[in-house]
Amino acid sequence: MLHNDRIEEASSRTLSPGQVGLLSGWGVFSTLRVAEGVLFAFERHYERMRRDAAKLRVSLPMDADSMLANLLRLTEANEAWQATMRVCVVRNRGGIWEGPGVTTDSDLIAFTTDLRAWPEQVSLGMKAAARYAASEFTGTKVLSWAPNLVWYEEARSRGFEDMLLLDERGDVSECTSANIFAVFGDTACTPPLSSGCLPGVTRALLLTEVHADGARVIEQTLTPADLEKADQVFITSTTRDLLPVNAIEGLTIRNTSAVVSILEDAIVRYRASYNASHAARRPAGNSGR
Repeated sequence: MLHNDRIEEASSRTLSPGQVGLLSGWGVFSTLRVAEGVLFAFERHYERMRRDAAKLRVSLPMDADSMLANLLRLTEANEAWQATMRVCVVRNRGGIWEGPGVTTDSDLIAFTTDLRAWPEQVSLGMKAAARYAASEFTGTKVLSWAPNLVWYEEARSRGFEDMLLLDERGDVSECTSANIFAVFGDTACTPPLSSGCLPGVTRALLLTEVHADGARVIEQTLTPADLEKADQVFITSTTRDLLPVNAIEGLTIRNTSAVVSILEDAIVRYRASYNASHAARRPAGNSGR
């Protein structure tokens, strides 16, 4: 793992309960896709972490260039050329439970794991009032992730792959770790950030940079009833790309559109182009395999 600017064994005891963020969930994180040794869309991940950290009063321990350099060192050390990377910034000071010996305001912690084999389609349970869209901290990717993990476990225990989360108004927001889209004709609609959803990087790319003939992407408020009217429903995340939804608890879902396939091909092409243009960022030990 990476601990600030040091590569260490993941089993090493380098963290302390006195780092208030570890016991309070006070910090921010992002999950990146490592593709051919390149940290895909790193700039967007860093900018979201920077923005969320400012809102949560967490100081980032290094700038974008320094963080990238250290993360690439971790990629090389783990030979994680095709992998998933979790990057966390933990606040160390504040409150009444700060322990002795804390020397920095925050710590960077990062580690990698193999890419997960996701199913070709997913089914979703449904959870009412799971997102409070009016919160000051709506849209921040905070370390305090326990509710999402509980809902994900509940979904799995009930035979679903994930949980569809509604906001306090009953509108569709997102899943526990994915954004959701509904297709009407050639248009894929995703809930606006005012629904309480996180600004996912794949979601943002589809809205702003990834373009494909035969498909367009917009923000639009969605209700569960809208999902039943849609020609297709799919979810997106950094690790999943795009996955069609074949069932949602209590709803009848159709899958009669080619838009998800069109957009999936477009995101794959975009990533290949991004990797080619950022080839110089590959670790020295990787040749693009």
